[in-house]
This record gives sequence, C-alpha cells and structure tokens, in this order.
Amino acid sequence: MPLAGLLRSSLDYWWVLVVRGALAVLFGVLALAWPHITVVVLIALFAAFAFLDGISSIISAVQRRDFGWTFIGGILSVILGVMAVLWPVSAGFALVLLIGAWALVRGVFDIAAAFAMRHELASGFEWMLVISGIVSIIFGLFVLLFPLAGAFAIVGVVAGFAIFLGVTLIAAGLRQRALRNRLAASHA
Repeated sequence: MPLAGLLRSSLDYWWVLVVRGALAVLFGVLALAWPHITVVVLIALFAAFAFLDGISSIISAVQRRDFGWTFIGGILSVILGVMAVLWPVSAGFALVLLIGAWALVRGVFDIAAAFAMRHELASGFEWMLVISGIVSIIFGLFVLLFPLAGAFAIVGVVAGFAIFLGVTLIAAGLRQRALRNRLAASHA
C-alpha cells in the first residue's frame, strides 16, 4: 500500500484515540466521585479501563495490519487488566505498583508510537501523544518511588492522571480526524 493509502488508512482510525480518551476520562471521574472507594472496586475500575483501552488499541492495530507499538501497548493493557481481575485481594501496595508500572510502560509505548508516526504524518498531532506519554512516565515513576503513600491516598492522583490522559488522547484523535477530513477534501 502506498504511503498516501497507509496514511489515509491510519487516519480512518482517529476514533480509537477518542475512545481511549473517553474511557480514561470516565475512569478518572468515577474515581473522583467515589473518594471512599475500596481497593477492590478501584482494581475493578482500573482492570476495566486497562482491558478496554487494550482492546481498542488491538482492534485498531489489527484492522490496519500494524502489529507495532499500538498493538504491543494494547496487549500490555489487556494483560494488566486481566491480572488486576485475577488478584483482587492484593491490596494497596500491589495496586500502586501495578498502576505505576502500567503508566510507566504505557507512556513509553505511546512516545514510541508518536515517534514512529512522525515519519508518516507531519500533522503535528503526534506531540499530543508524546505529552501523554511523558505524563504517564512521570506518574508511573512517582507511584513506583513513593508506594507507601497508600492506595487510598492515590485515588486523586490516579483520577487526575486519567482525566489529563483522556483529554490529550481525545484532542489527538480529533486532530487526526481533522487531518483526515482535510486530506479527503483536498483529494475530492
């Protein structure tokens, strides 16, 4: 497939970023709405978010026949979501480490995907993925370095991270859609 066709095909899946972003915002709002949430419920929310985030990334990658960073990041998210469901009794400390590790690794994958896409797209939207990746890495490092802050104390940080991540992913998806529409209009 020529580069222009690959570009158009990739841009057709702008909605995946918007879905990922909406799920992240929903997760963050739910975490803020229930400040006395139990660790088990927080694990379930995180598991659902990670699983659905991974599924949407995998679907996008498979439909585009691109088994690179987006696909690998999706598999990672699904695995972590399943792990959170399988071991719900692992309380605060394990939850903090799981979320920290997930955020750290997912941030690396988002940055890698943005750099991989910059060669295909000179649209400027990839910087939003880089920012969300950097925020993910900073958050993950903070959580891993200070795990004794406790699972309950981190609810606000998790919620803020998820909402910020969600907003940046939605913005990137909408920017990608606008680019797709501009390209379609210029070729019509």
